[in-house]
Amino acid sequence: MFFGLFFAILIIQRVAELVIARKNEQWMKERGAKEFGQSHYQFMVMIHSAFFVSLLIEGGIYHTGVHPLWKYLLAGFLLTQAGRIWVISSLGKYWNTKIIVLPDTEVVAKGPYKLFRHPNYLIVTVELVLIPLLFNAYWTLIIFAVLNQLILFTRIPVEERALKSETNYERVHIGTPGWIGASKREK
Repeated sequence: MFFGLFFAILIIQRVAELVIARKNEQWMKERGAKEFGQSHYQFMVMIHSAFFVSLLIEGGIYHTGVHPLWKYLLAGFLLTQAGRIWVISSLGKYWNTKIIVLPDTEVVAKGPYKLFRHPNYLIVTVELVLIPLLFNAYWTLIIFAVLNQLILFTRIPVEERALKSETNYERVHIGTPGWIGASKREK
């Protein structure tokens, strides 16, 4: 019962995010935004879709119960969701699941973006550990934690190049750490 409810809420949340992303994409492209990284985006979508299928099979169908520390894992997950909301609200119309850049726009440097350049990738990375661990889905955890890091090795450099070429990104984030965070150095 807990898995089914959790899984349903997770799917509803992701679908809502895709709707937001699509509206933001349309708004940005109407203003001349450019899209980057289309070739790897399809792989990212496949990885995240396969994650849900794997979680449903391992955590739902072959369900062995919840982790003994499930309360802490659930609390950690809820914190990541607060972080996800913070990221989306900080970027506003500029938030997207794709790399879409509006040329000559001031880069967002508020909220979690004051702390590091790619907080959303940190949140997703933590989620891909916490969610499977919550349901003892260890194969899902291992496979998709690794696949996520592999896709980020491609995605982050593409995103950085796009932002540097089209915006004031380099000037704004000259001392901001990458997605793992740390204290920001003075510019």
